[in-house]
Order: sequence, then structure tokens, then C-alpha cells
Amino acid sequence: MLNRYSTRPAFIALLAFFTLASCAGNNDVSAIRHLIEKCASLAEEHDFSGIMKLAKDDFSAMPGELDRRGTKGILWRAFRYYGSFKVIHPQPNVTLEPDGAGASATVPFLIVGKEHSFPKLREFYKDPQRWIEEAGESADLYRLKLKLIKKDGDWLVKRALLEKFRGLGW
Repeated sequence: MLNRYSTRPAFIALLAFFTLASCAGNNDVSAIRHLIEKCASLAEEHDFSGIMKLAKDDFSAMPGELDRRGTKGILWRAFRYYGSFKVIHPQPNVTLEPDGAGASATVPFLIVGKEHSFPKLREFYKDPQRWIEEAGESADLYRLKLKLIKKDGDWLVKRALLEKFRGLGW
């Protein structure tokens, strides 16, 4: 016969398991958000090789179904076109797959000249919808949708889709 004292260790173990599982998920979400921050910084520095180190070998980008080489060419042209710039974005939305081996992330962003500032956007970092509303009034807005894979404990981008905001939506 079970009494309340014999079920307590099982309950504590179960609670500890779920707590650790949710922490692992939060760590993965944080790691993916950090990867996106790092990618934005590397783009601002025009660091092609640094950006490509964050992508899987079989990486593809859309539109255009570009491989790593094609993506590098597009980045080169974009870096020349924009010159010195900043990437401004809200907190990325990250969704982990149930098996923990994959994830998706969505991040709207602006590319602006190094001298431009949008201090009000910082207020909405954790509210992407409000950030989009505010940013859309000031500059061209894009959205990056990423598919990520966890390989040897590190997150890498497998596929990227870039979309331009059209005023009424993506």
C-alpha cells in the first residue's frame, strides 16, 4: 500500500526532471537567439566567413534556392550596396522541435546606415508585433525565417528565407 511518504520521492524526481527539461529548452532558445545576434554583428562587420561558419554545409537560402556560394555572392553585393550599416531587430521568436534536434526562428529586421538611430524600437524588443508596427513607419522592413539543426551541441542554420515587408504583410 502506498502512502503519501512513499510517493514523495517520485514526485520530487518528476518535478526535477520537468524543471531540467524546461531549462534545457530555455538554454536552446537562448543559444539560438545568441546565434542570431552574432550573425547580425558579423553582417555589420561584413564578415562572410564568420556568417558561413554559422550555417550547415548543405545550407540553402531563399528566394532563389541559393547554396553557400550563391549566398556569399548575394551578401557581397548587399554589403557593397549598404556600405557601413547596422542591423536592428526585436527578440527573435524561436520554436523548438519536440525531439530537440531542430528549431525554427523568425526575426523581423531593419538595415540602416551606421549613423541612424531608432531608440524607440528598443522599448519594443520583447514585443515583436509592436516593434514591426513602429519600424514599418520608419524604414524598409524584412523578415528572416530560419530552420536550424543542432549538431554536436551547436545550433547551425540549415535554411533561410528572406522576405520583404510589403506594407500589408509579408
